[in-house]
Amino acid sequence: MRLASVIANGGLRLHVRGASGYVDVAHATGDERLSELQAVLAGGPDVLERVRAAAEHEGRELDDAELGPAVPEPRRILCLGVNYLEHALEGGRPPTTWPETFVRGSDSVAPPYGELVKPDLTSRFDFEGELGVVIGTGGRYIPAAKALDAIAGYVVVMDGSAREWQRAASQWTPGKNFDGTMPIGPELVTVDEVDVSDVRLTTTLNGEVMQSASTAQMIFDVPRTIEYLSSFTTLRPGDVIATGTPGGVGFARTPPVWLKPGDVLEVEIEGVGRIANRVVEEAAALNGWPWMPPTPDGARF
Repeated sequence: MRLASVIANGGLRLHVRGASGYVDVAHATGDERLSELQAVLAGGPDVLERVRAAAEHEGRELDDAELGPAVPEPRRILCLGVNYLEHALEGGRPPTTWPETFVRGSDSVAPPYGELVKPDLTSRFDFEGELGVVIGTGGRYIPAAKALDAIAGYVVVMDGSAREWQRAASQWTPGKNFDGTMPIGPELVTVDEVDVSDVRLTTTLNGEVMQSASTAQMIFDVPRTIEYLSSFTTLRPGDVIATGTPGGVGFARTPPVWLKPGDVLEVEIEGVGRIANRVVEEAAALNGWPWMPPTPDGARF
């Protein structure tokens, strides 16, 4: 099953992909509560079966511009850093033996095909294509062997990073939380549709391949990640987990490749989908703003 959040009447409405296109779940079921993804995920297996049945109704095809973030306003986004060996090495780090973890807020989420706003306060805006995991039933102390039971499905994410903000201190939060820097989508693909243990992830910038790797190269795979995160926090329906990026990011290149207005960035994951965003300038003009991290010459971010 493939679920999408569709922009309609000034808001977002949950749709399910059917044989004839996307079907509005609330209209098909007669239950307006099911217009929101979080309500469906919180409802458990019985509600998901109602959504699956709604896919039999007549639907319609959509333009890319009609799709909002596949997971609108997630309660939180739990993120893994340096979770691919090649990415660790290109950043001058040894392979991690303990998951590197940080958190994003819901305001950092963006649509899968909308404009990607380069923050005015960064000149080192970088790309990270990643597999996203969306929690379904969730829970606490979930063993790896039962991790798939806790997952609703998968999405494509792009972890846009303001590198100088990320590296100015020991914590990564500022560089990973500028508004609208994480496109998510295009659909939530349920676990019965795709096995993500070994699928290809590709990031292209203006048509040039920048990242290409298999999810099998993760240091901590999806089940172990679920097991680890649920050790210290209860995973809730609609939580998103970003599983880390492979090698090939902009900061590690010679010379570095930073995102700039006019660039077109695409991330595709086999069996899950593809997102594409055009980079634009932030509307604000913040010359002289008092907070700007230092960026010494020769620093690797």
